[in-house]
Amino acid sequence: MRIGILSYRSHPFSGGQGIYVRHLSKALLNLGHEVCVISGPPYPDLTENIDLVKIPSLNLFSAESRLRAFSLKFFFSPVDLIEWLGIMTGGFPEPYTFGKRVNKFLKNYPERFDVILDNQSLCYDLLDIQEYYPLVTTIHHPITKDHKLELENSKDWKERLSTNRWHGFLKMQKQVAPLLKHVVCVSNQSKFDVQDEFKVKDDAMNVVLNGIDIKTFALRDPDKLIPSRIVTTASADIPLKGLKYLISALTNVIKEYPQCHLTVIGKAPSDSIIRTLIRDLNLDDKVSFHSNLSESELVDIYSSAEIAVIPSLYEGFGFGAGEAMSCGLPLISTTSGGLKEVIGDAAIKIESGSSEVIEEAILELFSSSKKREFYAKAGRERMEKEFDWALVAKKYLEVFHKAIEEFKK
Repeated sequence: MRIGILSYRSHPFSGGQGIYVRHLSKALLNLGHEVCVISGPPYPDLTENIDLVKIPSLNLFSAESRLRAFSLKFFFSPVDLIEWLGIMTGGFPEPYTFGKRVNKFLKNYPERFDVILDNQSLCYDLLDIQEYYPLVTTIHHPITKDHKLELENSKDWKERLSTNRWHGFLKMQKQVAPLLKHVVCVSNQSKFDVQDEFKVKDDAMNVVLNGIDIKTFALRDPDKLIPSRIVTTASADIPLKGLKYLISALTNVIKEYPQCHLTVIGKAPSDSIIRTLIRDLNLDDKVSFHSNLSESELVDIYSSAEIAVIPSLYEGFGFGAGEAMSCGLPLISTTSGGLKEVIGDAAIKIESGSSEVIEEAILELFSSSKKREFYAKAGRERMEKEFDWALVAKKYLEVFHKAIEEFKK
């Protein structure tokens, strides 16, 4: 089968999209299929023998000066002009403009692929693409969840205006999603939320849980372990990740375990609630942030920690939880969103939004080597049995075949 995977941005180290594209494409290739990833910048880090088609954009998030990035040529390129104006006015036009560019590319190659998989661009042009290609779309979770939580955490009307402007693309996604013929969600909870928020028809829905690279995220080296170190995955300025509750829990934990240190795999905070919280609690030397990491660097960080904590208020799936479990880290996790389907009974389950509950769970796990050993073993075994990417790819192929057969009718 010739499979084209669309991804409007595929950062190889930040966020889940680049990780998802890399591992799913590799798993499909290993099953004997021809795979081509069609991506906007930043581009993914792909396995050898997987083609990468680079769909250019203005890539203004990487520009030194967005204002100076303007060119008179934009007046002859409506898509470029829309992207520049959208970014300059606080919006996020990339999914829309990617759709315009990738639709033009695909129309030049009407028989190059047997099926197209879209990685949650949910752009208007998908409705056109599915008229001349069998199309499957992955929706990891409805971004309406992120939007609502950011509004709830906004300090004033300016922040509310900013987040409303940024999430303007949700209008497009809400219009496109109900008209798609084949949708994959990465957890049953994600499916429920997509149906509730985006009104996708039940007969268009499929659930395929993501995989974890259990070979790369292997059992940690015990010689690298640093006592009382905690690791979490959370971009600091995204309220959805619940990082503020974990940080607030540290004060009392440090009283019992003075060596305790929190390593955050994610972007360091700007001048935000998280930065203020760390400063007010005098935790500057107890919390460190690490971003743009390779997979080997990620594994090294997991290997250095004694336990992992995932305090998320919502996750469509939860790569961080799966990676930690795969490395044999005893895990404390909320069961929000799709996390409960990732962790099963192989982690200490906690309610979300409570620093006190996180504190109690950390102290419980730090104080019991038997519990740490139990959850370390249980987590690794669960990843090996149920989250191998090869199994995931086979389930995607079933959806692809269904889409192809219906397209032929």
